[in-house]
Amino acid sequence: MNVDKNYTIDHLSKQLIRSSTATALNYGEVQGAESSKDFIHKMSIVLKELKESRVNLKIQIRSNLFKNTDIVVKTFKECEELVAIFSKSIQTARSKK
Repeated sequence: MNVDKNYTIDHLSKQLIRSSTATALNYGEVQGAESSKDFIHKMSIVLKELKESRVNLKIQIRSNLFKNTDIVVKTFKECEELVAIFSKSIQTARSKK
């Protein structure tokens, strides 16, 4: 199957915008959590969106859609770090419950 490169980039870019902004907006919700259960739930949503962004970036890197993938790789690494931070935060919150 031959997919237009511009369509692919456009589709992945728009989806990345949705998942990455959802991460930020949901993190705002975390800051207003009303209980530890609510905190864990909201943090889990943030983590889910981060993981979606990570997969999207991985697809973009492996598809060689861009001539210069440096920024995509850099963003992927930052996303990996955020996934680790949020995973650990959820784990810590669960252990204190």
